[in-house]
Amino acid sequence: MRPSRIILGIDPGLGRTGWGVIKAKGIDLMALGFGCISTPANTAVGPRLVELENDLKTLIDKYHPDVLAIEQLLFTNNITTGIAVGAARGVVLLVAERSSIPVVEFTPTQVKLGVTGYGQADKAQVNGMVCRILKLEKPPTPDDAADALAIAICGSGARIEE
Repeated sequence: MRPSRIILGIDPGLGRTGWGVIKAKGIDLMALGFGCISTPANTAVGPRLVELENDLKTLIDKYHPDVLAIEQLLFTNNITTGIAVGAARGVVLLVAERSSIPVVEFTPTQVKLGVTGYGQADKAQVNGMVCRILKLEKPPTPDDAADALAIAICGSGARIEE
C-alpha cells in the first residue's frame, strides 16, 4: 500500500488562483482545505505576482505537500488572459521548485477524465464528483477552488519520480 501523501492542487490565474489540498491514503481521499488566492485587479502585475508567491509559500508551510498538481495552460481566444495566467503559473512552478516539491501537470481534459471518467464533462459533473470523492456535504466554492480540488484528485494517482 502506498503511504499517505498530501497533494496541493492549483488552478492558476492572476486575479484568482484556486487551491485545494487533499490527503491520499491508499484509495481514500480527504479534503484538508481549499480556497482562492485573489489579487486586486487595479494593481500592477508585479505586486500581484509577489502576493501570489507569498500566499503560496504560506499554504506550503501550513500543509507541507508532497506533490503539487497544476493545470496546464491552454487558451484559445484571449491571448492577454493566457499571458496573465502563464505569469501566475510561472510563479507557482517557481515556488514549487524552490520548495523542492515535485510537480505533475494535467490538461483540463485529463482532469475531467480523471475525476468523472468523461473528458468532456461539464463543470457541474466535475463538481459533483469532487463532492462524492472527497465526501463533501456541498460543492466547494468558488469554482476555482473546486477546480483545484479536481486537479489535486488527479495528482493523487500520479506516479512521482523521487
